[in-house]
Amino acid sequence: MNEKLIRTFLAIPIPNEVMSKKNMLYSTFEKSKSKINWVKSNNLHLTLKFLGHTPESIIGNIIETINIITIDQQPFSLVIKNTGCFPVPERPRTLWMGVEGNINPLNDLVSKIELQLEKLGFPKEKQDYFPHITLARIKYPQKNTPDVKLFLDSTYDPIDFPIDRVQFLCSELLTNGTVYSLLKSFPLGESL
Repeated sequence: MNEKLIRTFLAIPIPNEVMSKKNMLYSTFEKSKSKINWVKSNNLHLTLKFLGHTPESIIGNIIETINIITIDQQPFSLVIKNTGCFPVPERPRTLWMGVEGNINPLNDLVSKIELQLEKLGFPKEKQDYFPHITLARIKYPQKNTPDVKLFLDSTYDPIDFPIDRVQFLCSELLTNGTVYSLLKSFPLGESL
């Protein structure tokens, strides 16, 4: 019997203010003929780890593991500021808002998650963790490579980013876009 797999990831919810900034940044492409897939405002988040196709039978183990990690992690604050793109402005694939400040607590949290979830069969990420909030994705081939200069030159007031919980989410790819469902929320420094 085949076990059901669901696409899951761990993330931190972002302040509502990011959504209005996203709309302002979206306007930098008003004259663009490029195809840019913008993330729906209610789907914006800071990804900690993408788990991918996850067997339903180990959801409980993941919840238990994340709970143990988050009990020992006190809330902390960062700042959302600046814009950027991956991999290069000449051929961007991802547009993002930056996360800055003392990111040591965030890196520690990600390292603990990586270490503990590897024991459950989720390989560690090969690349170093780089915190960012993905706003849009660009797929190729397409006729027009977007000009991201206006986007990259945009400025906005830094947004306070209090980090007080980790969310365990699943994502479903539907015909009208991706829908996220909350499986569990873990307040930092508290047991469930």
